[in-house]
Amino acid sequence: MKKTGTLYLIPTILAENTQDQVISPQVKDTVQHLTYFIVENLRTARRYVKSICPELVIEQLHFVQVDKDATPAQVQASLKPLLEKGMNAGIISEAGCPGIADPGAEVVKYAHQKSIKVVPFAGPSAILLSLMASGFNGQQFAFHGYLPIEKGPRLQALRQLEKEMQQRNQTQIFMETPYRNNKLLEDLLSTLHPETKLCIAANITSPEHEFIQTKTIQQWKGKLPDIHKQPAVFLIYR
Repeated sequence: MKKTGTLYLIPTILAENTQDQVISPQVKDTVQHLTYFIVENLRTARRYVKSICPELVIEQLHFVQVDKDATPAQVQASLKPLLEKGMNAGIISEAGCPGIADPGAEVVKYAHQKSIKVVPFAGPSAILLSLMASGFNGQQFAFHGYLPIEKGPRLQALRQLEKEMQQRNQTQIFMETPYRNNKLLEDLLSTLHPETKLCIAANITSPEHEFIQTKTIQQWKGKLPDIHKQPAVFLIYR
């Protein structure tokens, strides 16, 4: 029986130039021995591999892009080298940890269907790090990704999240496109109950610009941070 390759889930950095602090030697050693990568973004993946393993010649490595618009056929094709040639591969996402709020999950799902061994490595996840630092319920929580762009549906979604938070005693976690952060903050303050707690976690793992604070909606009013165009995670709980 032909031996299949192993699929390694390679964590990436959340903040610029933090690879020496947050990426383990185990990850670097694994990347050093890989020649095939399934990635969400070709340019940033190549740059990241070079940053943690500068001795590698990028032109000698093979990168295949599988992003949110990838078809099932493209997902399956990305794993052919593991199935047909026994090659090992690394998944690199834009989300910090592959498979968490990331299209790499589809590749992992197909890998399991084909009995390919999957090996995850620990790394920085904005979702989990923000939950850890929030002081909120870490036993029961839900991540909702991005909220609706249109104001009406977005306000309705916020009211629903607050309702679920109360009914299920559950931390609600969500994100926004960085250039719309300040608008989302305005909606949070105008929509949620004054006693609902909001944690704002921006620039996570950045030594200079990390901002993580938890306050009630009432306490945040008039004292909001300027996180325009900064990567952030938002959490609510009561």
